[in-house]
Amino acid sequence: MHGSPDSIRVDKWLWAARVFKTRSLASAACDGGKVDINDDAAKPARHVRAGDLIKVTLLRGRRRILKVAAVGDRRGSAAIARMLYEDLTPPEPPRTRQAPPPWREPGAGRPTKRERRDIERLRGW
Repeated sequence: MHGSPDSIRVDKWLWAARVFKTRSLASAACDGGKVDINDDAAKPARHVRAGDLIKVTLLRGRRRILKVAAVGDRRGSAAIARMLYEDLTPPEPPRTRQAPPPWREPGAGRPTKRERRDIERLRGW
């Protein structure tokens, strides 16, 4: 299994499939328990083969479910990378609309500290 041409290290595959920007980020995600292969925790050196199911937890709790369609160890264009997997991730729920910002009457002066913090929280700063 560890040298066969039909398998590849999971960190290298995640990098080639453009799930992570660098191979070291893919390796760190594996070490951090963010990658599962067939519902088992994966270390960076674990090999994957076509047909394996990979679950990756990304930023903000977003989770992607990928089925390995092909094994590739070279990072190419996004179109080539998409041929390495079948994306089984369910669509994200629609985003909820935020309440409009609290309006101040023109000429009411500077916002208070509390109002300024509320405005910054709504803007996402």
